[in-house]
Amino acid sequence: MNLMNLAQLKTKNRIAQSLGVVFICLSFPGVFLQVAKSYGDIYTVWFGPHPVVVLDGFKAVKDGLTTHPEDVVGRPVVPFFKALANNKGILLSTGSTWKHQRKFSLMTLKTLGLGKRTLEYQIQDEAYHLVENFRSTRGKPMNPSFALTLAVSNVICVVVFGHRFSTEDKKFHELLEAMEVIFKFAGSLGHNIYNVMPWLMKCIPGPHKKALTARDFVCSFIRKEISKHQIAGVPDDPQDFIYSYLAQIEKTKDQPKPAYDESNMIQCIFDLFLGGTETSSTTLYWGFLYMVLYPDIQANIQKEIDAVVAPGQMISGDDRKKLPYTNAVIHEVQRFSNIISVGLPRLCVKDTMIRQFTIKRGTMIFPNMASALYDPNEWATPESFNPNHFLDKDGNFVCPEAFIPFSLGQRVCLGDHLAKTEMFLFFSNLLQAFTFHLAEGTKDVNTEPILGGTLQPHYFEICAIPR
Repeated sequence: MNLMNLAQLKTKNRIAQSLGVVFICLSFPGVFLQVAKSYGDIYTVWFGPHPVVVLDGFKAVKDGLTTHPEDVVGRPVVPFFKALANNKGILLSTGSTWKHQRKFSLMTLKTLGLGKRTLEYQIQDEAYHLVENFRSTRGKPMNPSFALTLAVSNVICVVVFGHRFSTEDKKFHELLEAMEVIFKFAGSLGHNIYNVMPWLMKCIPGPHKKALTARDFVCSFIRKEISKHQIAGVPDDPQDFIYSYLAQIEKTKDQPKPAYDESNMIQCIFDLFLGGTETSSTTLYWGFLYMVLYPDIQANIQKEIDAVVAPGQMISGDDRKKLPYTNAVIHEVQRFSNIISVGLPRLCVKDTMIRQFTIKRGTMIFPNMASALYDPNEWATPESFNPNHFLDKDGNFVCPEAFIPFSLGQRVCLGDHLAKTEMFLFFSNLLQAFTFHLAEGTKDVNTEPILGGTLQPHYFEICAIPR
C-alpha cells in the first residue's frame, strides 16, 4: 500500500502523529528513506493535526509535481516563512503574489540576458576574477568557500544592481555573511521548533533572532541600492532588475490593487540572492572537496581541457559540448552533494490526484529530492561519486531524467540556466588554471554534510597549485 487514507493513518500509523518524529524527519531527511521502506513511495505523516504527504523516489516526486502541476504550486506560509518574507517575493510566497512576482521576475531576467551571450560574458569575466583570487594565494592553504561565494554573488549583483562589488568591499562581505546566517538557521531543528511554537520563540533569545536580524540587514542593504537607483532616475531602457522593477511599479501604480510595490521588489531581490548565491557556491564548494578526494577524476578533467582549450585561453560556454567529461563531473557534483536534500514544501491549492490517491486542498507536500538523486532504480551506483552516471558508452554527455536538483513543475528554479552556466565556467576555468590538493597535514576529511538550509561540507583547506 503506497498511501494510507487519513482515517487509516490515525489508527494504524501512530508514528505519523508525533511532532517529535516530524521534527526528526525534517531535520534529518534520511529518516524519510527509512519510513518509505515500510509505507511505500507516497505516504503521509502528521504535523500535529495537519497531514503532510511525502514523495519518495524519482517516480513519486515526478508524479507528484508534474501530473497536475497547477494544483501543487502553493507554498505553506508557515511561521518562519512568514517572518522571513510575509508572503512577498517569489521563493516563499503563494497565490496571486507568487504568480505575479515569478512571471515578472522570469520575464525580466530573460530581458537582462538570462540564457544569452551577454550574461555569459559577465559570468566569464567573474570567472577571470575568481581565478586571480585563487592565484593570489600563491599555493598556500586556503578555504575556497568565501571566494566562491563572492564570485557567484557578484553575478547576481550585476543582474540586480547593475554592478559588481570589489572582493575587498566590507559591506559586501557583511551581506554575504548575513545570507549565510539565514541559511544556517533554515532547515535546522530550531527552525522547525519555531514553526510550531512561534509565540514562544519570539520571547526567547536564540539563533532564530540572529537569522531575523540578518534578514533585516540584507533588506536594508537592498533598500540602499534601490534608493541610489531612484535618485539616478529610471532610464528608458532599464539594464538591471531594480530599474526594471521601478518601471513596472510606475506602469501599474494606477491599478486598483497594484501587484508591484517596493516591499515585493525588496523580497524578490532577497530571494534572488537567497536562491542564487548559496546554492551554486555550496555546490562548487563540494566540487573542490571531491576533486582533492578523487585526484584521478581531477586529472581526467585537466587532460580533457588541455586537449580542447589552448593554454592561457579562458573556457567559454561554447566549450561545454567539447568537454563532456568535465560537464559530467559537474553534474555528478550536483547529484552527489544533493545540497537541498528535501525540497521546499509545496501546498495543494485545490483537490488533486497523485496516481490513484486523492490529496485534499490545503495538504502540505514534501518532495524528497534526496531520494530522487539517490534512487537506486535510476542510478547505477547512487551511493558513490561516479561521473559515468552522465556519460554514455561512447563518452558522450547524457543527462538522465532523474537529475532534478532544480526541482520540477511550475515552481522549478527560475535561475537554473544561470546556475548551470556559473558552475561550468567557474569550475572548469579553475581546474584549467590549478591543480588542487588537500593542505599538508590534513588527515581525515569529514564528508558528512552539516545540516541547514543547504547541506554544507565541514571546513577544509586546499592548496591551488598553478599549472
